[in-house]
Amino acid sequence: MLPSKKQTAERPKLGSLAFPAIVTNLLFSFVAIAQTKFVGELGEQAIAAVGMGQRVFFATQALLMAITAGTTALVARSWGAQAFREASHMTMASLVLASAASIVTAIPVILFAYEIAVIFGLDEETTRLAADNIAWMAVFNLGFAVNYTIGAALRAAGDAWTPFWISVVVNVVNVPLLYALVLGNWGFPALGVTGAAIAIGVAGLVGGVISMLLWMAQWLRVAYIRVGWYAMHRFKQLANVGYPAGIEMMVFQVGYFLFLILLGNNYPTSAFAAYSIAGTMFMVCMVVGYGFSVAGSTLSGQHLGANDPNGAVRSGWRALSYAIASMSAFSVLVVFNAERLVYFFLEDPDPQTVRYSVQIAWMLALTNPLMAIEFAIGGALRGAGDTRFPMIATLIGLLGIRCVIAFVCVLIKADVIWLFGAMVVENLVKGALLIGRFRTDRWKSLVQLNPEALRETAHADSENEDQTQQASAKTRST
Repeated sequence: MLPSKKQTAERPKLGSLAFPAIVTNLLFSFVAIAQTKFVGELGEQAIAAVGMGQRVFFATQALLMAITAGTTALVARSWGAQAFREASHMTMASLVLASAASIVTAIPVILFAYEIAVIFGLDEETTRLAADNIAWMAVFNLGFAVNYTIGAALRAAGDAWTPFWISVVVNVVNVPLLYALVLGNWGFPALGVTGAAIAIGVAGLVGGVISMLLWMAQWLRVAYIRVGWYAMHRFKQLANVGYPAGIEMMVFQVGYFLFLILLGNNYPTSAFAAYSIAGTMFMVCMVVGYGFSVAGSTLSGQHLGANDPNGAVRSGWRALSYAIASMSAFSVLVVFNAERLVYFFLEDPDPQTVRYSVQIAWMLALTNPLMAIEFAIGGALRGAGDTRFPMIATLIGLLGIRCVIAFVCVLIKADVIWLFGAMVVENLVKGALLIGRFRTDRWKSLVQLNPEALRETAHADSENEDQTQQASAKTRST
């Protein structure tokens, strides 16, 4: 059953989108912290292996992120224009593409997991552990794809609470499985790093199954429509909007791979482990920023779909102000407790690991207000369908700034802290580029809904209205 226009005439509030997205990702952060805590009992090699495995997993999601970027922009634009049937059709087309992409990317990763892990230049034991983690995470790709795609469509339609409740279930499954499989509790085998991957994969699969069942049962805001979704213009729109986001994701991962390869091959394992630990410390700041990215994307797309570009601009600036304030506040809390947090994650850490972790924490604290621009303004641009410019900003910032500075540091044998200092410069340049783009008008009219889809929606709405009037007339005559 499709929503009525009366029910969806008003745009959702920034808080109603950002808050559940923030809480959802705080739950995932809690899982990441629990994973780091459990794996940390196995030593620094295990920590480094999980960090490497997560980086490879995110790299394999580049194609999926491209598709869901298109899903967000096009479903939000359709919803803002009250073309609800088109939003449903676009969701189905996205899900089919995402499912196929998840299978295609999983196969080579499973087959060549060890060869992928070797490129980071770490010791043999860490490489072997990372390879197991990488392969098992890829096994569950399809479940992640279904969960991400349906969640993206729901948020684009203004419903961020349903993905939140699904994530609650996922976390309820995830944390006990981590406790059981990593350390071998409750009679389960102690699988260590492999157990961490299996636990996260099974929980993601549960989330995907729940999302699919709810959608097919017509319990979600975006209706499940089995027929009429296959049309070439939908796949073309998804490709046009999504491929720059996919390229951006690949550039992002290549840049991080290069950075980590330089780190792993030229500095001790303690520096690599410290980078993973510091990243976990600041996970809360990242997910807060992500919440405002979701809000900015949805509101930007819906306002433009409703032919309200000024509303799109206002929502972007408002999301940015909240993101800077909240991310900065959390950064201050983390950085002044960084050393305590290292001892929380590791039983008996190497003093060098502690020192590196604290240094990285300070660099991330300086970087976070700048990263708020990437989340809020970058999200607003992507929600409008302008996925190309954020890709360019990432290319310049990550490859042109961070990796170049890191390479120079390796050449002159500089202390590892200067590698991490490159993050500040990278985000300063990237933030300036995104702000400059948002102040122009070019991003506001890059995507237009297909006229055929609008006619189809208008015809369907007319039929629904006629059926409603006939039913009312029949009731009155009875």
